[in-house]
Amino acid sequence: MSLSVTLTALPGVPDIQDGDNLSAIFADCLSKADLALRDGDILCVAQKVFSKAEGCIIPLASVTPSPEALRYGEELNKDPRKVEVVLRESARVVRSFKRPDQNEGTMICEHRLGFISANAAVDQSNFGEEDAAMVLPKDPDASCARLRRDLAERFDARIGVVMTDTFGRPWRLGQVNVAIGLSKVPATIREQGNLDAWGRPLEVTEPAFADEIAAATGLVVRKNGRTPAVLLRGLDWQPTDSRGADILRKKQEDMFR
Repeated sequence: MSLSVTLTALPGVPDIQDGDNLSAIFADCLSKADLALRDGDILCVAQKVFSKAEGCIIPLASVTPSPEALRYGEELNKDPRKVEVVLRESARVVRSFKRPDQNEGTMICEHRLGFISANAAVDQSNFGEEDAAMVLPKDPDASCARLRRDLAERFDARIGVVMTDTFGRPWRLGQVNVAIGLSKVPATIREQGNLDAWGRPLEVTEPAFADEIAAATGLVVRKNGRTPAVLLRGLDWQPTDSRGADILRKKQEDMFR
């Protein structure tokens, strides 16, 4: 059982460009920081790093809005080209709204990967390009798996990798980092059948392990700090064949659908 966990924001990560070798870059940053990955370490990396390396940036000049995008754009005072990107990334629009005090409205969407988020996680901030939109990697789990395999081989260590993104939460203010891609890290830890401290059986307890890890990285990362990777050490976990989708609630259990 873990009684102490350390979180270290990895220093010296350069601006990532399309086609960059993330494994080589992170290995170099770890070495320069006199850090070597050990068995049980978990590396959390922001989604933007993967998206930039995989060329997931769309110049808005290349986008032709559909009639649906034009309609949403007018209703929400949003650039219809960005709306078009959002629609292409979405399985459905859950809800759209614009409060009187807002300059630009919001689209709550079910992303093609199953996540529910604002604007289907399409972003225009913190990646250094004007008049462009960034989308999520095509397969976050595969991206995590490639990075984990390379780093595990480089450092001869049993490690895990989590891809994080920043989401809002229904009925709560503010945003937290959540897990959208996993490699070997459990999505949840099933406690059903175990006993609590008073000997009573646990029936529904299932900590969201991957999201707990992702949220914790926000304590040492700042949006303007250029520290998109965090090393967590001291956690008690066992490698598992996991996917980011494993943390999504089944649609038949969704009481608000």
